[in-house]
Amino acid sequence: MTRTTRFWLVTLIFALLATSTSAQAWRPKVPDLESEMAGALEAAPETIREQAGVYVLTATGYELARPSRNGFHCIVGRSQKDAWEPQCLDAEGSATLLQEILLRGELMMAGKEAAEIKAELAAAWARGDLRSPSRPGINYMLSPNNRVPVAPDRVISYGAHVMFYAPYMTNEDIGGDPRGKSPVFMVNSGRPGGYVIVPVGEHGG
Repeated sequence: MTRTTRFWLVTLIFALLATSTSAQAWRPKVPDLESEMAGALEAAPETIREQAGVYVLTATGYELARPSRNGFHCIVGRSQKDAWEPQCLDAEGSATLLQEILLRGELMMAGKEAAEIKAELAAAWARGDLRSPSRPGINYMLSPNNRVPVAPDRVISYGAHVMFYAPYMTNEDIGGDPRGKSPVFMVNSGRPGGYVIVPVGEHGG
């Protein structure tokens, strides 16, 4: 992996896990059920895909279209316009970090502006309505069709990676370097929604 590629990896993952700072509200078109489910399931490995639950976007937010039989739930996140962020969280992530994605979807489809969404999510964390995982776990993002933000008005295609829950951990704790000098690194370093990022496939280095 080149240093330039690593730079863009760090940039896009930070953008993926943060709320867009764009001032304008954005409400995506309600997708076709079948294509939305297929897109969400692309995030998961074959070992869990068949039994994973699936959330789909509706006019009022995300709804559970297929219940989980293995604790995993797949969903296409949309943190900003033109983003397409399929991911599949295990049982612990489904009970915790997935709830932020669901709340963001509800606020987005209600027509809230990005600043309002960011404030309401922060308030939900402060109240304890949202909480960090209580144990290690995994969020798969193995889709070949990821389109993730690198700026409030720009998304790029990016390949497969996995994210491990690491609440409040820092790059110093794991020897991670987001500038590309280590094979793994933290995003949301030191925060309740922290992740250890591990590129796979062509990004594995």
